[in-house]
Amino acid sequence: MNPPQEKEPFPWSMGVYDAHCHPTDTMTSIPAIKTMKTRILTVMATRSQDQELVTSVADSHSVKSPFPEKWSDDERIVPCFGWHPWFSHQMYVAEGDDVGDVDALRDLVGEEKVRHYQRVLLPRRDDPSEEDLRIFRALPDPTPFQKFLAEAKRQLQKYPLAQVGEIGLDRSFRVPEPWAPDLEDKRDKTLTIGGREGRRLTPFRVDMKHQKMIVKMQFQLAAEMNRAVSVHGVQAHGMVFDTLKELYEGHEKKVLSKREKKKQGTSQPTETSHSEVDTETTSPPYPPRICLHSYSGNASNFKQYLNPAIPVEIFASFSTAINLSDDLDGETPKSFEEMIQIVPDHMLLIESDLHTAGEHMDTRIEDIARRICKVKGWKLEEGVRILGDNWRRFIFGDVRDG
Repeated sequence: MNPPQEKEPFPWSMGVYDAHCHPTDTMTSIPAIKTMKTRILTVMATRSQDQELVTSVADSHSVKSPFPEKWSDDERIVPCFGWHPWFSHQMYVAEGDDVGDVDALRDLVGEEKVRHYQRVLLPRRDDPSEEDLRIFRALPDPTPFQKFLAEAKRQLQKYPLAQVGEIGLDRSFRVPEPWAPDLEDKRDKTLTIGGREGRRLTPFRVDMKHQKMIVKMQFQLAAEMNRAVSVHGVQAHGMVFDTLKELYEGHEKKVLSKREKKKQGTSQPTETSHSEVDTETTSPPYPPRICLHSYSGNASNFKQYLNPAIPVEIFASFSTAINLSDDLDGETPKSFEEMIQIVPDHMLLIESDLHTAGEHMDTRIEDIARRICKVKGWKLEEGVRILGDNWRRFIFGDVRDG
């Protein structure tokens, strides 16, 4: 029997980047970031409990330049600020006269709180049961979303290279049971509070209209601040696309026909200039770049994003954790290979989507990179270079060192 062949060494020194992860869910793992082989982690915020934690890590580890040669050893993350769809029910959107003074907006309590949850959680019942009311009353007091957006904007201003994320839409998520006093002592104290942590699920899902309102306002913040966005989409791929399309409609790129290109004497596949935009606006109404994180849609879903008229630069990232169900040793499924082949080379990113920094995160990043290189027929160094170039373009845009 022949001995197993050794793997080709992985070219970490070229610069390898995790496009989406959550190490602040396990703050005890943060010191391990400096020892990792992965050069930069793109760190997501998702809910009330982790916004300040992402800020605290950014204060000591955030990159300060889009140019890798200028990074110090301490510069190890790109912070991202956003509100995840799993927590969208905890927010309400103030309307009318209430919006004037954002700082004056207050949390909802008592019967206002119950009415909010009756309105945004499905199945919607006009006459909720005592069990429903128990759940509603035990959930967090709903917070004004405009207040969160104002704070997120302040963080994006504080960190000029920070991005927006994790945001999105999710049809399958069910709201977990609130923490009962007798279970609180059994919590894993190393984990940042607010996640599911094994709690039973209620029958309630978050109304998609409410989710869409929350994600659209965050897209608009990213547009205003000219920042990229990391987008979660589960069983809602068409709705994610439609929400983005509502923002860029009327601003599509002009696509030249073959005859027009021949007439202009250009070999370029599309015209890169935008259609007419209101010159009085300081920025377009859509984000410059989005990443469809751990993309789980089918080929038909994704092909919508290949329309050359879309003015948003699109990326798709993939992870072992989500796309391969944590299977580090198994064969790469045919369906995954087919999906990777559909995504153009310049749109591909890799991620861990892990909640703990360290060696295991490096292992996941190496695994997904090797698989993608094999599917694409890239040599490792070629693939790592392409993936690195893509990540830097996703985060920083098309920058030039002046």
